[in-house]
Formats: sequence, C-alpha cells, structure tokens
Amino acid sequence: MQILVDADACPVKDIIIKIAKYYDIPVTMLIDTAHELNDGYSMVITVDQDRDSVDFALMKLLTKDDIVVTQDFGLAALVLGKGARAVNQNGLIYTDDNIDKLLFERYLGQKVRRGGGRMTNPKKRTKADSERFERAFLSLISGV
Repeated sequence: MQILVDADACPVKDIIIKIAKYYDIPVTMLIDTAHELNDGYSMVITVDQDRDSVDFALMKLLTKDDIVVTQDFGLAALVLGKGARAVNQNGLIYTDDNIDKLLFERYLGQKVRRGGGRMTNPKKRTKADSERFERAFLSLISGV
C-alpha cells in the first residue's frame, strides 16, 4: 500500500504525513511545476502544468492497494475503476455508490458556468473538515 496525493491544492498534507509516518506507509505527492514541496518524508513528483498532468502521472503509479487523496471527482472515478480507494480533503470517501452523483453535479455546475451563471463559493475550511478527513483517512488505512 502507498498513499498518492494530488497535492497541488491539498490542505491536509500535514495530516497525511503524520499518519503515514506512524503507520510507516510510503507517500508520493504529485504536483505541477507551479508548486514547490518538500516535507522531508514523502517522495515528490513534479510534472508539467498541462491539464490533467498530475492525474495521468498518478494513475501510472496507482495499484489496487493504494489510497489516493484528491478533490478531483474525475480522478476519483478513475481510481475507483482501478479498484483502489480515494478520499477528499474534507473526509468524503469516494465510493461506487456516490461517484456518479458527484460527477453529475460537477457536470451541471460546469454547464451553468458555461452559460454565464454563477455557483456559490465553497465554504471556508474549518477545523472540523480536517478532523473529518483524519477520521476517514484512518478508516481507509485500517480497512474499516
């Protein structure tokens, strides 16, 4: 098992590293060239800034025993398709039961924006979001 992180805008990198160190699980953080990262524990892979470059690189590394941290529904769907597990930064564990709904909602949001409409801004991140992520992440690691 390894942990793969779509790390460009990931607000829970510190939690991931803390838990991975405790369980001695390797972590790979994937970023594009617009970002810099060195946490002293994870392997960092930097890819070009092309659209979906991080996603493609992550999928090449993925095995069915891995856990992926991403807020990208499309990437999460690919991860599930390979039999691996995925969670977002707020503790939402992606499953076969919820991914279609999430992808459809993303599609509707894109359609509204293309038509000139506006969506509400995401809520500001809270401590509860990080706590929810930590609980969900631990449950994926322990297989519960």
